[in-house]
Amino acid sequence: MSNKDWTGNYKSTYVTLGASNHTDKERQNEDYYATDPKAIDGLKKVFDIPNVVYECCCGQGHLSKRLEDFGHKVYSTDLVDRGYGVGGVDFLKLDKMPYDDCNCILTNPPYKFGSDIVVKALDLLSDGGYCIMFLKTTFLESKKRYNELFSKYPPKYMFQFVNRVLCAKNGDFETMIAGGGSAVAYAFFVWEKGYKGDTIIKWIS
Repeated sequence: MSNKDWTGNYKSTYVTLGASNHTDKERQNEDYYATDPKAIDGLKKVFDIPNVVYECCCGQGHLSKRLEDFGHKVYSTDLVDRGYGVGGVDFLKLDKMPYDDCNCILTNPPYKFGSDIVVKALDLLSDGGYCIMFLKTTFLESKKRYNELFSKYPPKYMFQFVNRVLCAKNGDFETMIAGGGSAVAYAFFVWEKGYKGDTIIKWIS
């Protein structure tokens, strides 16, 4: 997906939906971690990602570009304009899914807004749609998160990476690699809207 405004009147759509970038500094300015695109390769091994995907916190496009490499159609937006996709779109302020042909939201959300973004995604998706979040394994922790999220909306799958995946602050992978890699464990959490069963845990090796 290029940076061009390929939908024709793209940004006006978000004005109608109530999108705003007034919370740039409040939210993502200090909480942007780019994801190694290889994370998508791992997920593809264990899960059939829908063909059309909405990446709502696209950053510099690391996940979006890799999904496109695999032939997916990807819509990419972010609260902050980082030179890829459409910036100035506050996902948490959308009141409906902006793409009629899409029923899958996949992203690495700002960690402190992870629960809010999951709940919003599930609200926007139609029944059977997928919310796929790349998150720290420790996202499973906390009583508040359990009470407000997991007890009400259990993920259908949790795909735990056996090997560490790099997430670079502000997209600086060179510094990340020079520092010895990642000390944080990550997993893909997959919610299917309407699912009420137990969470199935698998590993990505």
